[in-house]
Amino acid sequence: MTTTVQPTPLLEATPPEPASRSTRKKRYKGRGYESRSLVSPLSLRSWHGRLTYWAVLVVVVIGFTLAFVFPLYWMVTGALKSPDELAQIPPSFFPKDYDFGVYEEAWDQLQLGVFLRNTALYAGGAWLFTLAVDVTAAYALSKLRPFFGKVILGLMLATLMIPPMVLLLPTYLVAKDVPLFHWNLLNTPWAIWLPAAANGFFIFLLKRFFDSIPRELLEAAEIDGASPLRILWSIVLPVSRPILGVVSILSVVTVWKDFVWPLLVLPETDKMSISVGIASLSAQMPQNVLIAALVIASLPTILVFFVFQRSIMAGLTAGSLKG
Repeated sequence: MTTTVQPTPLLEATPPEPASRSTRKKRYKGRGYESRSLVSPLSLRSWHGRLTYWAVLVVVVIGFTLAFVFPLYWMVTGALKSPDELAQIPPSFFPKDYDFGVYEEAWDQLQLGVFLRNTALYAGGAWLFTLAVDVTAAYALSKLRPFFGKVILGLMLATLMIPPMVLLLPTYLVAKDVPLFHWNLLNTPWAIWLPAAANGFFIFLLKRFFDSIPRELLEAAEIDGASPLRILWSIVLPVSRPILGVVSILSVVTVWKDFVWPLLVLPETDKMSISVGIASLSAQMPQNVLIAALVIASLPTILVFFVFQRSIMAGLTAGSLKG
């Protein structure tokens, strides 16, 4: 007896159903693509997509870098050129002869040593008064929480909305004749120190950082019998070094580069700041000597930025996140 085996029919291959939008979204999330961007993750998998992405990124980064660095390069190389070379059209991008003696000439003729010493005195005093006033104000608003503290902080921040030129004349009149005391602060460092001490932006930065300090830490010190001033000195200030560094650097740079206010309150030549002193003597100096003086005046702030660049960025972001 023979049996016949029936051939089994071949299963027809059915195309897979297209994945729905929610399925694709879950698939991308599983691979780490949780948010959309200008460039699709699928485009970056191909070589031409990666090439386009990196080409655009390099062009944008180089373009913005040149936009910010080129004025600095033009100032440094302009000091090394002769007055005739500076006046030629079209200008040359590289000096023909590198004459570094122009910096020594600028130092001697424009009395940069006197102006730098004056500016260092003004910036150092403004730094001390800024820390003394703004730190205590921010600490009181953050931890002591006085009545109408939010209103006071709002009024301080409202001063940032007022253009500085609007406050220039009232501040000058106050410096010329201080109310109640009738002191004349013109041609004295106090005319620079006192206005620089009250800064709503610095108070806001410090308060935001102080708010991130755990309340339990301060309560433990209060239980041990520490006064509010002792808590500020022994607990708050040591843990606030990042933001204190930022406020210190910004306060010094602000006074160093200021021009209009020192021009009004320090008219005497031997008490001028570096920016006002260079401007007052610029009419009788060759152009390359003047540019060399500007380079020397810019070096301290540039060095401060490069040395404390990480501290500036870390301090500005410190206290912004909790948890």
